[in-house]
Amino acid sequence: MTKPTSLSDSNLPFFPDAQKVTIKQIAEWAGAEIVRGDSSLLISGVAPLDDGFEGALVFIDNPKYLDQLDGTKATACLVSKKHLDKIPAGIVPLLAKEPYRSLAQVLAQLYPFAMRPLSATGESGISAQAHVDASARLGAGVVVDAGAVIGRDVVIGAGSVIGANAVIASKCQLGENCSIGAGSSVQHSILGERVIIHPNVSLGQDGFGFAMGAGGHIKVPQLGRVVIGNDVEIGSGSCVDRGANRDTIVGDGTKIDNQVQIGHNVNIGKHCVLVSQVGIAGSAVLEDYVAMGGKSGVSGHVRVGMGAQIAGVSAVHEDLAPGGRYGGVPARPIREWFKEVTMLKRLAKQGLEKKEN
Repeated sequence: MTKPTSLSDSNLPFFPDAQKVTIKQIAEWAGAEIVRGDSSLLISGVAPLDDGFEGALVFIDNPKYLDQLDGTKATACLVSKKHLDKIPAGIVPLLAKEPYRSLAQVLAQLYPFAMRPLSATGESGISAQAHVDASARLGAGVVVDAGAVIGRDVVIGAGSVIGANAVIASKCQLGENCSIGAGSSVQHSILGERVIIHPNVSLGQDGFGFAMGAGGHIKVPQLGRVVIGNDVEIGSGSCVDRGANRDTIVGDGTKIDNQVQIGHNVNIGKHCVLVSQVGIAGSAVLEDYVAMGGKSGVSGHVRVGMGAQIAGVSAVHEDLAPGGRYGGVPARPIREWFKEVTMLKRLAKQGLEKKEN
């Protein structure tokens, strides 16, 4: 059995080798300060601390991994001020305010092909096995993989990539430099620029709308759209329903993990973060910069204020004020929730002790 290739192996098959650049260039990309050492040394890749090799850039942000610094063979390390004195003498420290964000900026330069889904078969244009309606308008440099379907009157901006077996239904519009992953379905939707849709995402299908009654449930036609802002990323297997009588909206810069459900008429603000298995029920509103932990949910017609943070596996049934931290079922201020959990543990322990006695 062949041993799996490690990140430190220069023969990693999925992405081209990183260009070799000087530490000085790395510092410029990272917005970091070279504290000491030779700025002309070459960096040939990025590695985790415990797998660092000569020519590698590493980073340290979490104190949990400080003990790995002594054993690493890396050439340079992105580090914050609080850990600067822990960097061994043989490693060039690059002082950064936020090492992880700085690392992301460097990675984008070293491995540009890893930034978004690209053609599965290396297409440079429209595959002969794709169906593109004659009325569709495709900008310069658009790539369409085999099996993809582009409907009538579709508009796709320059530099966009449509993955294998993806469907862009009639009249949809995509901005420039979008990526639509393999097997995804886009209908009744308008996408901004640089939108990344990972494989098997569904946008713009019917919202779950029924007039329910004892004699049966009558389907309510869903007449709205899905409107996605610029720089939005949506993970694999997620679904965004189109609006019933208004648009479902996802604001600029919002990042959505895998397997997230967004119901009809939902309005999500700018730069929100929704972790895996979050569910947002119809007509809920998330203001800008809301963050939701995995498996948490928001009931319909509820408003979550700007900058609110919701812990994983929480249920939001009422409006939440801006800037707060919340958790539990139902979600309440996190300190209140922690106190309740602590009290319940204490009471349970006391009850067990009485029972044993």
